[in-house]
Amino acid sequence: MSFPESNDPPHDNNTERANHEMAAQKEQILKQVLEPAARMRLNNIKMVKPELSDMVEQYLIGMATQGKIPGRINDEQLKQILLSTQQPKRDFKINRI
Repeated sequence: MSFPESNDPPHDNNTERANHEMAAQKEQILKQVLEPAARMRLNNIKMVKPELSDMVEQYLIGMATQGKIPGRINDEQLKQILLSTQQPKRDFKINRI
């Protein structure tokens, strides 16, 4: 009786292939919807705040699939989308007596 040398579970090639295809479709939609400067900004944000980037990407893909995005989104429009999706910061004020 032989044991596999690795403790990792076997990878399902179909699942990996499906994930790769979905990622490729997502990138293709984003290329169509965003101008190059906006794509660069979104990629930079992905490095710092991946959860914000994912949320904006999902929003853009949803809007694009519904046909609600006229033309391509430029950098200024992406900035406005980013500002609208970020939660407002809360200021704490401490009063000393």
